[in-house]
Amino acid sequence: MTVPSPPEGAPGVPATPFDALPSPLDAVPELRAAARWMIAAFGAVGAALIGAGPLVAVGKVHGLGDALVAGAALLLALSGVALAVWQVSRVLEPPVTTTATLADPAVRGLRELIDAAPSDFFGSAATGVDDLLRHRTVAANIQRAITAEPDPHRRELLGRHLARARANVARTDPYVRWLLAMTHVWQIRAALHTARRWCLLGVMLVTTGAVGFLTVTGK
Repeated sequence: MTVPSPPEGAPGVPATPFDALPSPLDAVPELRAAARWMIAAFGAVGAALIGAGPLVAVGKVHGLGDALVAGAALLLALSGVALAVWQVSRVLEPPVTTTATLADPAVRGLRELIDAAPSDFFGSAATGVDDLLRHRTVAANIQRAITAEPDPHRRELLGRHLARARANVARTDPYVRWLLAMTHVWQIRAALHTARRWCLLGVMLVTTGAVGFLTVTGK
């Protein structure tokens, strides 16, 4: 049975500077809603490209050369739609977020923001992201040392060190939970920004293909 964690701010649980603010995870539905809107918009463009209008225009194409140009132009436009939809759909994939994710280039901006003014984010609990996470590493290392230590006196000494390390972990856990939530949102935000750049390329491909198709069919 899993025992639920006590709420932040309860006795024995340190409050963080963000207790009065909404959770960073509240932004996830809004980011994904924007992605769905973008997919719907490009889907409508794709439907228009393969709708009745282009099929009627194909009847105005005469000659193998014009037919090949018209087909290539239409394929280019549809490729732009497919590229945009595929890239934006990646925003809807839930990312896996752990402390190791903080080394990902996609969240480098978040780390730089926090490490530039750690006291604004962690108060006196840590001097940066690495300092905040080191207590977990220390506790894990001591636990492994206890398991491998045959000397009972040294095991007792290591046990006292482990108790202090676990106290530090408990003290910093609210900040770590906030940091992981923010990292999760930052990953989705980065994916959406990347998708927007791909959408710009998709728009250029659609425009080029549509102009080429209309030029051939309008002769």
